[in-house]
Amino acid sequence: MLSDEVRMQAYYDSVFKNASAFAGKVVLDVGTGTGILAIWAAQAGAKKVYAVEATDMAQKAQKLVNANKVQDKVVVLQGKIEDVSLPEQVDIIISEWMGLFLLRESMLDSVLFARDKWMRPGGSLWPSHARMYVAAVQRGQEGRNKQQDYKNAMQDWARFAPNTQHKYGVDMSCLESDFEKEHADYYLASSVWCELSPADLLSQPVLIKEINCNTCTLDDFKTVKSQFTSKIVNHRRNPPKKSPQGQPQQGGGESKLTGFAGWFEVDFMGSKQTPAPAKVTLSTAPHIGYTHWGQQCFFLHPPVDLHDADTVEGTINIVRRKDNQRLMNVEIAHALKKNGVKLKAPGSEQNNLYHME
Repeated sequence: MLSDEVRMQAYYDSVFKNASAFAGKVVLDVGTGTGILAIWAAQAGAKKVYAVEATDMAQKAQKLVNANKVQDKVVVLQGKIEDVSLPEQVDIIISEWMGLFLLRESMLDSVLFARDKWMRPGGSLWPSHARMYVAAVQRGQEGRNKQQDYKNAMQDWARFAPNTQHKYGVDMSCLESDFEKEHADYYLASSVWCELSPADLLSQPVLIKEINCNTCTLDDFKTVKSQFTSKIVNHRRNPPKKSPQGQPQQGGGESKLTGFAGWFEVDFMGSKQTPAPAKVTLSTAPHIGYTHWGQQCFFLHPPVDLHDADTVEGTINIVRRKDNQRLMNVEIAHALKKNGVKLKAPGSEQNNLYHME
């Protein structure tokens, strides 16, 4: 968190622009890490702050608390929030719980556990609200890198398998389909962290999920399913292909749909009973610049010519993995349309499953 200036500034502003909301209150910091959020809460006037950290980082948090002379207000507790015991209920729960595309490896489960067990009626979570967005993108390099990595892996197998049989007398051919599937899943069906710019977006961002952290339940985000319709607004043309003699050739001029990107925003607004005096938003959208969350990109292999499509429609379905609840599977179905009619060109309509690991 400390090296991510966008999120540092957002959390700092959310506390100190709303110091009156913290004054005299009891605060719980879930996953305190170095303890900086707990220290800010104390500096903003909180009466007592309980800083809970599951790892040995709690010892460093205690050092930082002591060095900043707020040990009379901040109590550092080492342990999982599900296991620790507090001596009182709290008014505010602050946490930097968000994962990639909001939900991958997020701590929201633990934050909601703390809310339901320790927060007073009328209290508020910090941040209090979250939103997820998706947009079509034209961003080729990372997708091409993944495609090349997959090709390299299969070329390695093509050398390895016959060499093993020739030199060592072991026929490996029965494992080829397993090898191919595992590497296709790893290289082609996994999301990719990207730092996009607004120019990489082909379509308008679409809101696919809103979460009120003060009132939501686990079932509200175990599965996120949404339809989307997005106008293509950035028909960025690639230079036309040329012959070796420099003459223009057919093809190559079309914009490419290389995939889809997802990101999130959170608001610090307090609750209905105790609204924040000043709303603060932390965004991970492409126009914001670098954050450690970046954007999650789901690439098509190969990219698809847009053929002057004006709209992309589809569905996105995000589901927790059964073998690891902190990881997600993402299914995206899309269709390119022009004047409301689906295009018939290859790849214009697809359904792909990705892993966020």
